[in-house]
Amino acid sequence: MHTSQDLRGAEAVRLEAVSKSYGRGSGRVAALRGLGMSFGHGTFTAVMGPSGSGKSTFLHCAAGLVRPSSGRVTVGGIDLSGLDDAELTRLRRDRIGFVFQSFNLLPALTVSQNIALPLRLAGQRPDEGLVRAVVRRVGLSERIGHLPAQLSGGQQQRVAIARALVTRPTVVFADEPTGALDTRAAASVLTLLRESVDTAGRTLVMVTHDPVAASYADRVVFLADGAFAGELHRPTADAVAARMTRLGAWEDEPRHRSMPQAHGRRS
Repeated sequence: MHTSQDLRGAEAVRLEAVSKSYGRGSGRVAALRGLGMSFGHGTFTAVMGPSGSGKSTFLHCAAGLVRPSSGRVTVGGIDLSGLDDAELTRLRRDRIGFVFQSFNLLPALTVSQNIALPLRLAGQRPDEGLVRAVVRRVGLSERIGHLPAQLSGGQQQRVAIARALVTRPTVVFADEPTGALDTRAAASVLTLLRESVDTAGRTLVMVTHDPVAASYADRVVFLADGAFAGELHRPTADAVAARMTRLGAWEDEPRHRSMPQAHGRRS
């Protein structure tokens, strides 16, 4: 069996010439244009770009929530295009975790019940020891019996992260996970996400608009007009903000189609 150390640098997710269009004829809109990139095991990548750059479409294609119009997506070496809907659902359930900005917790379920929900939906009896360990890891042991309405926004997001991690997925996708949080809660959530990579070897791909959030990642990938627009390794908030400022002029420059390689975690 491979450990996370063995897999460092190997590909957890790969996109090859992925395009996605919506509509037909004169109303056809290209959301992604031949996008190629890879994400290594045990790495944390932030994905950024201006509004309409294709960030959400990228995330949904990479997570198997939306099928691309052309190109190929592989997760853990499995080609998603070769799976039917039932197989794709099982793969997302077993190998992919997803963290939403809006938390998506069920209001009638407690913290522990919300976290264990993916296991129950998979027909598995939750291991109470595992659930408690995950709850402890996200710092909510004293809230394990609370309902979502009894939690702060930051605590609810930590429950959502724990729910994404409890199935021990190959990769976790996070869609603006700190967008609805204040600065202090956002820092707590980002630290938790960073620790899930450093201590558990998870692969994390996070879409964000916040340069500070992006600075927690090993690498930042930039999109513009549905295509790769560059990347930064070992990013700082200032460097990310400066690159985002320049992206407005990127559409007038030659398109770059090179494939950025997966970057190892920080030393």
